[in-house]
Amino acid sequence: MKVVVFIVVLLVILALLAIMSRNRLVRAGISVDEAFAQIEVQLKRRSDLIPNLVETVKGYASHESSTFEAVVAARAKATTATTVTDVAAADGQLTQALRGLLAVTENYPDLKASTNFLALQEELSSTENKVSFARQFYNDSVRTLNSAVKTFPSSLFVKSAGVSAKPFYEVDDPQDRKAPQVKF
Repeated sequence: MKVVVFIVVLLVILALLAIMSRNRLVRAGISVDEAFAQIEVQLKRRSDLIPNLVETVKGYASHESSTFEAVVAARAKATTATTVTDVAAADGQLTQALRGLLAVTENYPDLKASTNFLALQEELSSTENKVSFARQFYNDSVRTLNSAVKTFPSSLFVKSAGVSAKPFYEVDDPQDRKAPQVKF
């Protein structure tokens, strides 16, 4: 009798552990999907700001057409990307193009003093911070999911939970890898 009770208790404990492990995987997968959606929301917000920024700069620097074309092309590519890898690559290209656009503005003091341009630049800067935080949250969520997918006992329930390891969000931007030059 005691043996039967012990076996039943043991089976109940094992079933509870299995359910908890599976649910942990499902929650981690949902968290990754939510985090990626937040990146997309912030990238869409940035993408919506770009036409206004380009038009404002065009008014002062109409002969910088190659810079404007690079921004528009990068924006178009960013809006059509769907996978994490494609979104990250397009995000990096758009960031580079925006840096070029903002570098052009340095040659136009009237533009830098324009309240419309300053407001757009502030909004873009705020959005860039939000994109950065969204990327960090996504990568934290991916780390949690990938750890759960590869560790015991939750690795036993990966298929039943319908999840798999996800790629980290990496923007390959050579400018980010260079040490900044500080001059006094």
